[in-house]
Amino acid sequence: MKLLVFGRTGQVARALALAGPARGIAVQCLDRAAADLADPAACAAAVGATDADAVVNAAAWTGVDAAETQEAAARVINAEAPGAMARACVARGLPFVQISTDYVFDGSGTRPWAPDDATAPLGAYGRTKLAGERAVLESGARAVILRTSWVFDGTGRNFATTMLRLSDTRDVLSVVADQIGGPTPARAIAEACLTIAQALAEERGQAGIHHFSGAPDVSWADFARAIFDIAGRDVAVTDITTDQYPTPAARPANSRLDCASLKIAFGIDRPDWRAALHDIIRETNS
Repeated sequence: MKLLVFGRTGQVARALALAGPARGIAVQCLDRAAADLADPAACAAAVGATDADAVVNAAAWTGVDAAETQEAAARVINAEAPGAMARACVARGLPFVQISTDYVFDGSGTRPWAPDDATAPLGAYGRTKLAGERAVLESGARAVILRTSWVFDGTGRNFATTMLRLSDTRDVLSVVADQIGGPTPARAIAEACLTIAQALAEERGQAGIHHFSGAPDVSWADFARAIFDIAGRDVAVTDITTDQYPTPAARPANSRLDCASLKIAFGIDRPDWRAALHDIIRETNS
């Protein structure tokens, strides 16, 4: 099997490039020079020219705060480009996997969000990602939209690497404790995408919207404590509220995701983010 991946330097794209060959799947990752998501027509052309068996979009505008003032640009990348990819997949008869986000929800309540729950993004990033979901669904592609949350690995710009970097010079950190979600290892997302893409290419599984996040659900503050504990860093974490850490874009307080449909459709379990943290920190220290 051969997989075409939009994205090359992002956390999930890098993980796909490593995980695919280990499973006998050839992975071609396209960087911005090969297919710029700011040019949806170029993305469609890349799909039209591929000899791959499936397509995964692992690229996006991920600057949540920057999207508040650049929503039009974010919409091209997060909505128009995936829509163009999906329509090109329809023309070629190829399955498509689009990675989305918990930010399509308003973060209210405490129960995990189900795939069919009503969406209500709090900000521009969520609105553009939701528009991308709708464009993919409207294309008629044999597609899975995989909503995930709190992505991390050991090298990218993410919460885990930020906490480790800050711990080099700080022994006390204040971290938001009233936002709850499931930290999700980029490697696990990549493995899920490979499983889904292969199943769809073989006309198995169930297309549509599915959720995928790490377990157990935790606050940012407790996630930070786990990072320092596993890394052996002596850093005290002080709980603060979202109001005490204002950002240009609002963040959902409840990012818990109900991942049951993914297990039923593709046999994919929620990954234990603590085990992934152990692996990442061991590799970082080796």
